[in-house]
Order: sequence, then structure tokens, then C-alpha cells
Amino acid sequence: MALNKKPVTGMKDILPDEMEIREYVMGIIKRTYAEFGFTQIETPCVESIDNLNCKAGGDNEKLIFKIMKRGEKLKINEAKEENDLADGGLRYDLTVPLVRYYSNHASELPSPFKALQMGNVWRADRPQRGRYRQFMQCDIDILGDASNLAEIELILATTTTLGRIGFKGFEIRINDRRILKGMAAKCGFSEDKYDEIFIILDKMDKIGTDGVREELIESGFAEAGVDAYIKLFEEMKNSSDPVTYCMDQLGDHIDSLVADGFKEIMAAVEATKGDHFKLVFDPTLVRGMSYYTGTIFEIAMPEFGGSCGGGGRYDKMVGMFTGQEVPACGFSIGFERIVLLLMESGFKVPGSDSRIAYLLEKGLDSAKMTEALKSAENERSAGKQVLVVRMNKNRKFQKEQLSAQGYTEFKEFFKEALK
Repeated sequence: MALNKKPVTGMKDILPDEMEIREYVMGIIKRTYAEFGFTQIETPCVESIDNLNCKAGGDNEKLIFKIMKRGEKLKINEAKEENDLADGGLRYDLTVPLVRYYSNHASELPSPFKALQMGNVWRADRPQRGRYRQFMQCDIDILGDASNLAEIELILATTTTLGRIGFKGFEIRINDRRILKGMAAKCGFSEDKYDEIFIILDKMDKIGTDGVREELIESGFAEAGVDAYIKLFEEMKNSSDPVTYCMDQLGDHIDSLVADGFKEIMAAVEATKGDHFKLVFDPTLVRGMSYYTGTIFEIAMPEFGGSCGGGGRYDKMVGMFTGQEVPACGFSIGFERIVLLLMESGFKVPGSDSRIAYLLEKGLDSAKMTEALKSAENERSAGKQVLVVRMNKNRKFQKEQLSAQGYTEFKEFFKEALK
């Protein structure tokens, strides 16, 4: 029986054209984030199953690729549940590994610690456009800074990076989990129902205001409270200053320091940002991860029709490892979706037009071959990309193939001079 030549469902092979774009994007990401003071780290792709199941990953914890125990530790007959058979798993994001890393090395790291981490993660998810079971994540995080400067720096660093890659007209949608809770409290919902309410609210962009209202009522919430909730969103949407209107309406349901801090983040980013994106207050933004404790944000790109990254503040997560809370905030770029958009737009890496192909006829003597190799080396020293290959019988077809790969200049070396 022949072996399967296709990759496992949800995984993909990366062809040279895409790999070139991926390397280009990674280069911009690394250079730009370094300019903002972020230092690159790396963590293992495998984490303890207990860490991955720490109730911080939301629905992602249902999508873990688990690794079975080995040798004497694997006792199938004694297992009572699935987790009894596993002691590790492939990481489903980079945040849990980062927090473990920081908890283990905090005494060796500066404070605040500004980390950049890029690497593959794995989720047993249903594949779709821009979503795979193995995909690259790119995160920046600031640990040890409780001030709003962390959020401001993360937003500016991320949007500067996206601008340098070539994206314009996108939005950074911003909200705060404490605003979400304040709105729910004002409308009379009990705190133990917040998560259920927010899950429904998170569907606002798909089912609209009427759909959210209907689903909340069907879930058993009082119609008066639901109508007050929907009215609050509608009035904010129609306000000339939604942030101020929201804070005024919430009154005692939100701490004045939280309200002032949120306004400060908005004002600072607006005052220093470029014109390639908009900062938008979105009171319906929820973000699915349960570990968020404050500000949350998301990248919305019209070309994709959905989120291309996001993040927020998660001040309590380090405490799950150490028993001592450390302020933390992070932002993740949707690397795979960004590359997908570049590929679909026909993007070409700058400088890729300086490609030369040297075609060497078969049977070329050593002197002429040496001449060709020295010439190629001189051109490479001048910054050009030079491919040296044997000449095919069908030179026209060979050049067409090389042209499709981006080669624009050809130099041919024959055994004998052409007449």
C-alpha cells in the first residue's frame, strides 16, 4: 500500500513562494519589536498537561493534542479518565508557556520584562480559511508593569509593525472586561451569569442586536434587564463620544480609576498613532480567553472579514504558578491570516526582483565553470540573489519556470561560443 503523500488534516506544506513571504514578515516583526525594546525568547512546544488544563485557556483546553504517558507510567487499565493517560500536550497558545517561563526565571529577567515569542501552536480545531491545526503565533507581552503604558506600547508596537508590512485601513477595537461587567451589573444581571451573557454578546457581529436580545431571553434572562442592556449598547453607538457616555452611564458600577485609565489609553494612542489605522471603542468586544482581567483589544481587517489578532491584560495568571500576582499584558498578531492576505493580494517581497539565474550547459569544462561560479559569487557580494543550475534541453521552458519563481535576468554559459 502506498504511503499517504498529503499532510495530516489541518496541517499544510509550505511552498517556496509562501515561505519567502513568511520569512520577510517575520523579519519585519523581529526588527520592529526590537525597536520597541522587546527581547525574543523561546519555550518548548510541549507543556505539562496540568498547565494546559489550568482553566485559563477557555475553549482551547478542549482542543489540546495530548501526549500519552510512556513506559511504566502508562497504566491503561487503571485510568479512570482521558487525562490519566496523558502527562503532556502540544501548546495551544504562547501565553501559558510564557507565564510558566516567567515564573521559572523571574529572578533572572528585567522588570518590566518585554518579551517577543514566535512559534507554532497546535489546536484540534475544525480547519477553515486562515485557520489550521498547526499555525504560527507571534506574541509580544509586558510583565511587571501595572500602568497603562503597557497597553499603549503594545498597541503602538503592533500597529507600527502592521503598517511596515503594508497594511492600511484596519481597526484596533478596544474594550475592558471591567466595562463589560459594569454594564451587566447596571442592567441587573447576577455576577455568576456574566460569562454566559458575554458568550452571547460576543455573537453581536454575526447575529446583530436583535439576535443577541432574542438569545438572551431564550436563555432565561429577564426581558426588562435584556432590554435595558440592549438600549445601553444602542445609545452608545449613537453617541458622539461613546467612551464618555458609557462611563457616565455606568456611574458607581465602574471604578473611576478604571474609567480614567481607559480614556488615557485611548487619548495617548490617538495622539501618537499614524493614519494607517483607526482606534475604535467597541463595548461588545469580549475576547474568549477567561484569563483576561482588564483592557482587551482586537485587530479587525476589512480584507479578511474578521479578527487578525488580539490580546489584553491578564494580571492574575502568574499568580496561578507562583502564588504572587504580577501585572501582565500581551498582544498577538494573527500571523497566518496576515500571510494569507498577502498571498491573496499577489504580494511580492521587496528586492526579490534582483534575481539572476546562471544556466550552465552540460559538459562545461572546469575553467568555464569556475569562471561562472566566480561571477556568481561577485554578484552575491553585491547583494543579488544568484541561482546556478544546469541548462535544460528546452531552455525556453526552463526560463519560463524560473521567471515564474521571480528570476528576471539570465546568463548562459556554453561549452563553445555561439556563432
